[in-house]
Amino acid sequence: MKGMDILGASKSGTGKTAAYVLPLLHKLQKIVKKEQKVVRALIIVPTIELADQVSRTIVTFSRYLDIQTAKVQGGSKKIDQIQKLKEGVDIVVATPGRLQDFILEKKINLEHINTVILDEADTMLDLGFLDEIKAILSSCTHPKQMMCFSATISQNIKKLSKAFLKNPAIVEISNRRDVVNFIKHNAYKVDKKRKPQLAVKLVKDMGAAQVLIFVNKKETADKLFEYFKGQGIWTSLIHGDIKRGGRAKALTLLKAKKTQVLIATDIAARGIDIPQLPLVINYDLPKLTDDFTHRVGRTGRANHKGEVITLLTIHDYDTFSTIEKHLKLNIKRQIMEGFEITDKQPRQARPRKKSLREKKGYIDYDKKRKFTYAAQKKKRALEKKKKK
Repeated sequence: MKGMDILGASKSGTGKTAAYVLPLLHKLQKIVKKEQKVVRALIIVPTIELADQVSRTIVTFSRYLDIQTAKVQGGSKKIDQIQKLKEGVDIVVATPGRLQDFILEKKINLEHINTVILDEADTMLDLGFLDEIKAILSSCTHPKQMMCFSATISQNIKKLSKAFLKNPAIVEISNRRDVVNFIKHNAYKVDKKRKPQLAVKLVKDMGAAQVLIFVNKKETADKLFEYFKGQGIWTSLIHGDIKRGGRAKALTLLKAKKTQVLIATDIAARGIDIPQLPLVINYDLPKLTDDFTHRVGRTGRANHKGEVITLLTIHDYDTFSTIEKHLKLNIKRQIMEGFEITDKQPRQARPRKKSLREKKGYIDYDKKRKFTYAAQKKKRALEKKKKK
């Protein structure tokens, strides 16, 4: 409200969109003119789904205000979006690629922008939109306020804020390592070849009306989709190769409970918001803690309880332990009856017990080890000499 630049971070599902939309509307209602509409606020988001979600939020909150909103995004006809801009809007919610096209084609005027918001900034960087963002911001004539929001404040986000924000107020509501009390975690060890069967059994046994399953690759998503359909489970699919209409339909079907399972890749799932989603399954384990955090954040939203189940093959153990360490979680590894492990288990080093003197810091273990090795070597040499 003071007009400062902001770097904001908070867990998924905690209301970041409302946190910036409400003050923005409060500010705009004082300066917008009905007879002279110009774009005064720009919200940049990484995906079509998030653009839809943010736009719906703005339209809902501004229902009784004379404030118009338009979406500029891929997957929709340019002509419809251009016509909406011509009619006059106050706020534009845009994905970087389509927005840059409009700027180059001179279909949008950003000269009157006074507020720029980057939402899900970490995802935009992961998708490689940095150059587009730089070009877009250079077209805005010195906005009075810039805000950058993310689920976490990573090193890349810090670099981005240094480049574009002026002395920002850093507002970190909750650290990513906070354990979400409303989410129950379970993990099942399974042979790689039997993962599809276990996933189907879990969906059937849990009986949840809505299940979101995350995979790492589009190819895996396609194969799992066909397998679930073959098992008689109503399933829909979202990934980067599916057009906007198909992705929107898949999400609508799950929200309406006309399909039970939605299989999604990480990038395509950004911006998915399903009220009171009961179950998330990590079919594949992500490599990064931030991606795991994002997936987990699809359930347990707005103080509603949820459950997350992670499937682990022998190649996932170390990564999962790292994620647990980062998030301060301790999740029991279980084996489902009938799915006993046959894959060769990796050797794990047993931790050496330290003596009391070592615990108190009296002994440097590395020096002790070197000393012991040298003593043993010397002893063997003496014994050899005696024998001779």
